[in-house]
Amino acid sequence: MTSQMRAAIYARFSTDLQSDASIDDQIRSCRDYAARQGLTVVETYADRAVSGASLMRSGIQKLMRDGRNSEFDVVISEGLDRLSRNQSDIAQIYQMLAFAEVMIETVAEGAISEMHIGLK
Repeated sequence: MTSQMRAAIYARFSTDLQSDASIDDQIRSCRDYAARQGLTVVETYADRAVSGASLMRSGIQKLMRDGRNSEFDVVISEGLDRLSRNQSDIAQIYQMLAFAEVMIETVAEGAISEMHIGLK
C-alpha cells in the first residue's frame, strides 16, 4: 500500500500595492498543480506584503520549521522567486529541505533539482 505524498503550499507577494487576491491566485494555482500530481495538500503558508529579499518572514520560517519536522514531503510554489528573491537564500532553503528529504516543486518549472538552484 502506497501513501499519498503530503504537500505544503507557499505563496508570497511583496508590496502593499498588491492585494490578497495575489495570494489566493497563487494558492489556487498550486492546489491545481498538486491535484494534477496526485499530491495531498496538508498545509498552506503565506507572507503578505513582505519582501522576498530576506528570510525574516514568518510564513517561510514556519514552513522551514515544519519541513525540518517532516510535516510534509514536498513544497509547492508558483516559482522559486516566491520562496525567495535572494539566490543564497534559495540555496539555503533547498539544502535544508533536501536534508529533511522534502522536495520543492514549482508550477512554472516542476520538480526542482540542484541544477535549477545552480543555474539561477
